[in-house]
Amino acid sequence: MAGHSLTELDSVLAIARRGSFRAAALDLGMSTTALSNAIGKLERRLGVRLFNRTTRSVSLTDAGHDFVDKIGPALRDIHDAMEAVRSRQATPSGTLRINAYATAAREILSPLVLQFLRRHPQTHVDLVTEGRLVDIVADGFDIGVRNADLVPSDMIAIPLGGPRRHAVVASPAYFRNHDRPRVPPDLLGHSCIRVRLPNGALYRWHFEKDGQPVQIDVHGPITLDEASLSRIAVLQDFGIGFFMEHDVREDIAAGRLVRVLEDWTPPLPPLCLYYPNRRNPSAAFRAFISLAREVAGQG
Repeated sequence: MAGHSLTELDSVLAIARRGSFRAAALDLGMSTTALSNAIGKLERRLGVRLFNRTTRSVSLTDAGHDFVDKIGPALRDIHDAMEAVRSRQATPSGTLRINAYATAAREILSPLVLQFLRRHPQTHVDLVTEGRLVDIVADGFDIGVRNADLVPSDMIAIPLGGPRRHAVVASPAYFRNHDRPRVPPDLLGHSCIRVRLPNGALYRWHFEKDGQPVQIDVHGPITLDEASLSRIAVLQDFGIGFFMEHDVREDIAAGRLVRVLEDWTPPLPPLCLYYPNRRNPSAAFRAFISLAREVAGQG
Protein backbone atom coordinates (compact mmCIF):
# COMPACT_ATOMS: atom_id res chain seq x y z
CA MET A 1 0.00 0.00 0.00
CA ALA A 2 3.04 2.26 -0.25
CA GLY A 3 2.22 5.56 -1.90
CA HIS A 4 -1.50 5.29 -1.25
CA SER A 5 -3.30 6.89 1.69
CA LEU A 6 -5.78 5.07 3.89
CA THR A 7 -8.37 7.62 2.82
CA GLU A 8 -8.02 6.59 -0.82
CA LEU A 9 -8.28 2.91 0.03
CA ASP A 10 -11.22 3.48 2.38
CA SER A 11 -12.86 5.40 -0.46
CA VAL A 12 -12.57 2.43 -2.81
CA LEU A 13 -14.19 0.15 -0.23
CA ALA A 14 -16.94 2.67 0.51
CA ILE A 15 -17.89 2.97 -3.18
CA ALA A 16 -17.80 -0.80 -3.61
CA ARG A 17 -20.00 -1.23 -0.54
CA ARG A 18 -22.52 1.48 -1.40
CA GLY A 19 -22.55 1.12 -5.20
CA SER A 20 -22.66 4.90 -5.52
CA PHE A 21 -20.14 7.75 -5.43
CA ARG A 22 -22.73 10.02 -3.85
CA ALA A 23 -23.65 7.62 -1.03
CA ALA A 24 -19.99 6.80 -0.38
CA ALA A 25 -19.12 10.51 -0.27
CA LEU A 26 -21.81 11.07 2.36
CA ASP A 27 -20.45 8.18 4.43
CA LEU A 28 -16.92 9.57 4.18
CA GLY A 29 -17.90 13.19 4.88
CA MET A 30 -16.56 14.57 1.61
CA SER A 31 -17.99 15.96 -1.61
CA THR A 32 -18.82 13.70 -4.53
CA THR A 33 -16.45 15.71 -6.74
CA ALA A 34 -13.56 15.31 -4.30
CA LEU A 35 -14.20 11.58 -4.05
CA SER A 36 -14.39 11.17 -7.83
CA ASN A 37 -11.16 13.10 -8.27
CA ALA A 38 -9.41 11.00 -5.61
CA ILE A 39 -10.45 7.75 -7.28
CA GLY A 40 -9.44 9.08 -10.66
CA LYS A 41 -5.96 9.92 -9.38
CA LEU A 42 -5.64 6.49 -7.74
CA GLU A 43 -6.66 4.74 -10.96
CA ARG A 44 -4.11 6.74 -12.94
CA ARG A 45 -1.34 5.83 -10.49
CA LEU A 46 -2.34 2.17 -10.60
CA GLY A 47 -2.67 2.26 -14.37
CA VAL A 48 -5.99 0.39 -14.26
CA ARG A 49 -9.66 1.29 -13.95
CA LEU A 50 -11.27 0.08 -10.73
CA PHE A 51 -14.86 1.10 -11.47
CA ASN A 52 -17.19 1.05 -14.45
CA ARG A 53 -19.14 4.30 -14.35
CA THR A 54 -22.35 5.21 -16.15
CA THR A 55 -24.83 7.99 -15.48
CA ARG A 56 -27.00 5.51 -13.58
CA SER A 57 -24.68 3.03 -11.90
CA VAL A 58 -21.23 2.26 -10.58
CA SER A 59 -19.74 -1.24 -10.51
CA LEU A 60 -16.35 -2.79 -9.91
CA THR A 61 -14.24 -3.91 -12.85
CA ASP A 62 -12.54 -7.31 -12.66
CA ALA A 63 -9.38 -5.53 -11.52
CA GLY A 64 -11.47 -3.61 -9.00
CA HIS A 65 -12.88 -6.82 -7.55
CA ASP A 66 -9.37 -8.25 -7.14
CA PHE A 67 -8.16 -5.01 -5.56
CA VAL A 68 -11.02 -4.86 -3.04
CA ASP A 69 -10.61 -8.53 -2.14
CA LYS A 70 -6.93 -7.98 -1.34
CA ILE A 71 -7.04 -4.63 0.46
CA GLY A 72 -10.21 -5.29 2.48
CA PRO A 73 -8.72 -7.65 5.09
CA ALA A 74 -5.54 -5.57 5.36
CA LEU A 75 -7.50 -2.38 5.96
CA ARG A 76 -9.64 -4.06 8.60
CA ASP A 77 -6.47 -5.11 10.43
CA ILE A 78 -5.10 -1.56 10.22
CA HIS A 79 -8.31 -0.02 11.50
CA ASP A 80 -8.51 -2.60 14.29
CA ALA A 81 -4.98 -1.64 15.32
CA MET A 82 -5.93 2.05 15.28
CA GLU A 83 -9.04 1.34 17.36
CA ALA A 84 -6.92 -0.59 19.85
CA VAL A 85 -4.74 2.50 20.32
CA ARG A 86 -7.74 4.84 20.50
CA SER A 87 -9.31 2.60 23.14
CA ARG A 88 -6.54 3.71 25.52
CA GLN A 89 -7.62 7.33 25.29
CA ALA A 90 -8.69 8.86 28.57
CA THR A 91 -10.80 11.51 26.82
CA PRO A 92 -13.47 10.42 24.31
CA SER A 93 -12.91 11.92 20.87
CA GLY A 94 -13.55 11.18 17.21
CA THR A 95 -16.71 10.37 15.25
CA LEU A 96 -19.49 7.89 16.04
CA ARG A 97 -21.76 6.90 13.12
CA ILE A 98 -25.33 5.99 14.09
CA ASN A 99 -28.09 4.67 11.82
CA ALA A 100 -31.74 5.03 12.85
CA TYR A 101 -35.10 5.51 11.26
CA ALA A 102 -36.39 9.08 11.53
CA THR A 103 -38.85 8.58 14.39
CA ALA A 104 -36.23 6.79 16.48
CA ALA A 105 -33.71 9.54 15.77
CA ARG A 106 -36.13 12.16 17.06
CA GLU A 107 -36.68 10.13 20.22
CA ILE A 108 -32.99 9.71 21.06
CA LEU A 109 -31.68 13.08 19.86
CA SER A 110 -32.22 15.14 23.00
CA PRO A 111 -31.87 12.62 25.86
CA LEU A 112 -28.97 10.67 24.37
CA VAL A 113 -27.13 12.19 21.39
CA LEU A 114 -27.12 15.85 22.45
CA GLN A 115 -26.44 14.90 26.06
CA PHE A 116 -23.45 12.84 24.90
CA LEU A 117 -22.07 15.78 22.90
CA ARG A 118 -22.46 18.10 25.89
CA ARG A 119 -20.51 15.70 28.09
CA HIS A 120 -17.82 15.00 25.51
CA PRO A 121 -17.16 18.10 23.38
CA GLN A 122 -14.27 16.50 21.52
CA THR A 123 -16.58 13.96 19.89
CA HIS A 124 -18.72 14.18 16.76
CA VAL A 125 -21.89 12.20 15.98
CA ASP A 126 -22.91 11.42 12.39
CA LEU A 127 -26.59 10.44 12.71
CA VAL A 128 -28.05 9.01 9.49
CA THR A 129 -31.80 8.42 9.20
CA GLU A 130 -33.38 6.03 6.71
CA GLY A 131 -36.43 3.81 6.67
CA ARG A 132 -34.79 0.63 5.43
CA LEU A 133 -33.12 -1.80 7.80
CA VAL A 134 -29.39 -1.72 7.07
CA ASP A 135 -26.45 -3.94 7.95
CA ILE A 136 -24.66 -1.50 10.24
CA VAL A 137 -21.37 -3.38 10.00
CA ALA A 138 -21.32 -3.61 6.21
CA ASP A 139 -22.46 0.01 5.86
CA GLY A 140 -19.83 1.37 8.21
CA PHE A 141 -21.95 2.36 11.22
CA ASP A 142 -20.93 1.98 14.85
CA ILE A 143 -24.47 1.78 16.25
CA GLY A 144 -28.01 1.17 15.04
CA VAL A 145 -31.37 2.12 16.56
CA ARG A 146 -34.52 0.18 15.66
CA ASN A 147 -37.57 -1.43 17.27
CA ALA A 148 -36.58 -4.32 19.50
CA ASP A 149 -38.22 -6.86 17.18
CA LEU A 150 -36.05 -5.69 14.25
CA VAL A 151 -32.64 -5.98 15.94
CA PRO A 152 -30.49 -8.74 14.38
CA SER A 153 -29.97 -11.67 16.73
CA ASP A 154 -26.17 -11.46 16.56
CA MET A 155 -26.09 -7.89 17.93
CA ILE A 156 -25.75 -6.61 21.49
CA ALA A 157 -28.92 -4.64 22.28
CA ILE A 158 -29.81 -2.03 24.90
CA PRO A 159 -33.55 -1.31 25.30
CA LEU A 160 -34.21 2.43 25.45
CA GLY A 161 -37.22 3.23 27.60
CA GLY A 162 -40.49 1.37 27.78
CA PRO A 163 -43.11 0.40 25.20
CA ARG A 164 -44.19 3.03 22.69
CA ARG A 165 -47.56 3.70 21.08
CA HIS A 166 -49.16 5.29 18.07
CA ALA A 167 -51.43 8.30 18.52
CA VAL A 168 -54.36 9.30 16.30
CA VAL A 169 -54.99 13.04 16.59
CA ALA A 170 -56.66 16.06 15.05
CA SER A 171 -57.09 19.70 16.02
CA PRO A 172 -59.94 20.89 18.25
CA ALA A 173 -61.17 22.99 15.32
CA TYR A 174 -61.44 19.92 13.11
CA PHE A 175 -63.53 18.07 15.71
CA ARG A 176 -65.84 21.06 16.14
CA ASN A 177 -67.05 20.29 12.63
CA HIS A 178 -66.74 16.50 12.61
CA ASP A 179 -67.77 13.68 14.92
CA ARG A 180 -64.92 11.93 16.67
CA PRO A 181 -64.23 8.42 15.33
CA ARG A 182 -65.00 5.72 17.90
CA VAL A 183 -63.79 2.67 15.96
CA PRO A 184 -61.16 2.54 13.18
CA PRO A 185 -63.67 2.10 10.28
CA ASP A 186 -65.13 5.50 11.22
CA LEU A 187 -61.95 7.01 9.76
CA LEU A 188 -63.24 6.24 6.26
CA GLY A 189 -65.70 9.12 6.71
CA HIS A 190 -62.97 11.57 7.68
CA SER A 191 -60.26 13.63 6.03
CA CYS A 192 -56.95 11.95 6.96
CA ILE A 193 -53.30 12.76 6.33
CA ARG A 194 -51.99 9.86 4.28
CA VAL A 195 -48.53 8.46 4.97
CA ARG A 196 -46.04 7.32 2.32
CA LEU A 197 -43.43 4.77 3.43
CA PRO A 198 -39.72 4.94 2.48
CA ASN A 199 -40.31 2.22 -0.15
CA GLY A 200 -42.95 4.38 -1.82
CA ALA A 201 -45.98 2.38 -0.66
CA LEU A 202 -48.91 4.05 1.09
CA TYR A 203 -49.17 3.11 4.76
CA ARG A 204 -52.37 1.49 5.98
CA TRP A 205 -53.08 2.65 9.53
CA HIS A 206 -52.68 -0.26 11.96
CA PHE A 207 -54.91 -0.77 14.99
CA GLU A 208 -55.55 -3.55 17.48
CA LYS A 209 -58.00 -4.23 20.29
CA ASP A 210 -58.63 -7.40 22.29
CA GLY A 211 -56.13 -9.21 20.07
CA GLN A 212 -57.98 -8.29 16.86
CA PRO A 213 -55.86 -6.33 14.35
CA VAL A 214 -57.46 -3.86 11.94
CA GLN A 215 -55.87 -2.03 9.00
CA ILE A 216 -57.52 1.02 7.45
CA ASP A 217 -56.64 2.50 4.06
CA VAL A 218 -57.56 6.09 4.89
CA HIS A 219 -58.37 8.89 2.45
CA GLY A 220 -57.59 12.58 2.55
CA PRO A 221 -56.37 15.70 0.74
CA ILE A 222 -52.63 15.19 1.09
CA THR A 223 -50.00 12.43 1.25
CA LEU A 224 -46.77 13.09 3.14
CA ASP A 225 -43.67 11.05 3.94
CA GLU A 226 -42.38 12.91 7.00
CA ALA A 227 -44.03 13.15 10.41
CA SER A 228 -43.08 16.78 10.99
CA LEU A 229 -44.93 17.74 7.79
CA SER A 230 -47.97 15.69 8.79
CA ARG A 231 -48.00 17.43 12.16
CA ILE A 232 -48.13 20.84 10.46
CA ALA A 233 -51.07 19.74 8.31
CA VAL A 234 -52.99 18.39 11.31
CA LEU A 235 -52.35 21.55 13.34
CA GLN A 236 -53.71 23.52 10.39
CA ASP A 237 -57.04 21.63 10.69
CA PHE A 238 -56.63 19.56 7.50
CA GLY A 239 -57.70 16.33 9.15
CA ILE A 240 -56.71 13.39 11.31
CA GLY A 241 -53.11 12.22 11.54
CA PHE A 242 -51.41 8.99 12.63
CA PHE A 243 -48.17 9.51 14.60
CA MET A 244 -45.80 8.00 17.05
CA GLU A 245 -46.96 9.26 20.44
CA HIS A 246 -43.57 10.88 21.09
CA ASP A 247 -44.00 13.21 18.10
CA VAL A 248 -47.26 14.76 19.34
CA ARG A 249 -47.19 14.24 23.11
CA GLU A 250 -46.57 17.93 23.87
CA ASP A 251 -49.32 19.02 21.46
CA ILE A 252 -51.82 16.72 23.19
CA ALA A 253 -50.79 17.95 26.64
CA ALA A 254 -51.12 21.59 25.54
CA GLY A 255 -54.53 21.03 23.98
CA ARG A 256 -53.37 21.84 20.47
CA LEU A 257 -54.34 18.33 19.37
CA VAL A 258 -57.08 15.95 20.52
CA ARG A 259 -56.41 12.22 20.73
CA VAL A 260 -58.93 9.61 19.58
CA LEU A 261 -59.05 5.81 19.26
CA GLU A 262 -56.58 5.50 22.14
CA ASP A 263 -58.01 2.11 23.13
CA TRP A 264 -57.12 0.87 19.61
CA THR A 265 -53.40 1.71 19.86
CA PRO A 266 -51.74 -0.93 22.09
CA PRO A 267 -48.08 -0.77 23.19
CA LEU A 268 -45.38 -1.36 20.57
CA PRO A 269 -41.94 -2.93 21.06
CA PRO A 270 -39.45 -0.53 22.69
CA LEU A 271 -36.59 1.08 20.86
CA CYS A 272 -33.22 -0.65 21.08
CA LEU A 273 -29.75 0.65 20.51
CA TYR A 274 -27.62 -2.16 19.10
CA TYR A 275 -24.05 -2.82 18.02
CA PRO A 276 -21.69 -5.70 17.20
CA ASN A 277 -19.27 -7.11 19.74
CA ARG A 278 -16.07 -5.04 19.50
CA ARG A 279 -12.65 -6.17 20.60
CA ASN A 280 -11.18 -2.69 21.07
CA PRO A 281 -13.94 -0.10 21.44
CA SER A 282 -12.84 3.52 21.41
CA ALA A 283 -13.24 5.75 24.43
CA ALA A 284 -16.02 7.61 22.60
CA PHE A 285 -17.89 4.40 21.86
CA ARG A 286 -17.59 3.22 25.47
CA ALA A 287 -18.81 6.58 26.75
CA PHE A 288 -21.83 6.55 24.42
CA ILE A 289 -22.83 3.03 25.43
CA SER A 290 -22.41 3.95 29.09
CA LEU A 291 -24.73 6.94 28.64
CA ALA A 292 -27.24 4.79 26.73
CA ARG A 293 -27.39 2.36 29.65
CA GLU A 294 -27.82 5.32 32.01
CA VAL A 295 -30.68 6.72 29.91
CA ALA A 296 -32.26 3.26 29.64
CA GLY A 297 -32.21 2.97 33.43
CA GLN A 298 -34.13 6.23 33.70
CA GLY A 299 -36.85 5.12 31.26
